[in-house]
Amino acid sequence: MVEHVTKVQQHKVDSVDAIKATIAGSKDYIFTDYRGLSVSQITALRDRLREKQADYKVVKNRYAKLAFQQLDMPDVADLLVGPTALALLKDDAGGVAKILFEYAKDTPVEVKGAIVDGRVFSAPEAEAFSKLPTRDELLAQLMSTMNAPLQNLVYAMNGVAQKLVRVLQAVADKKAQE
Repeated sequence: MVEHVTKVQQHKVDSVDAIKATIAGSKDYIFTDYRGLSVSQITALRDRLREKQADYKVVKNRYAKLAFQQLDMPDVADLLVGPTALALLKDDAGGVAKILFEYAKDTPVEVKGAIVDGRVFSAPEAEAFSKLPTRDELLAQLMSTMNAPLQNLVYAMNGVAQKLVRVLQAVADKKAQE
């Protein structure tokens, strides 16, 4: 009996390696269905995502599954069904998720799920994640909270000086009338 040996074509191996290199350069991933988007809409989405240091790549599902498996990433086979594009995130996962869900309101793009900090999110979980404040927003809130007591002290001290000026002006006006 002759054993059947599967010969893998080199261009397929190269494609999986290219996807692995792309995936390895990112920290978090958002999976989308891009069906129905025009070229200009995809270009506009890519431009918006580039502002947040994110890339948007169309991937072949089988190659992406192999790449995620070879990189020992979580199983994402459920997310790699149908036409798939990956948003590859370097920093701000929350900001990119917000952009994708806002964009999905006006266009046929659909978020399938995400991998954030090594955890797989379903579409509803990814949407809930997108509604959380981003890191920058949280830092701004923290700084505002830290600044509030000092700002209130300045207002209180300024109020005393303003009252003194008003009283002196009232006394001056009263003397001027007499």
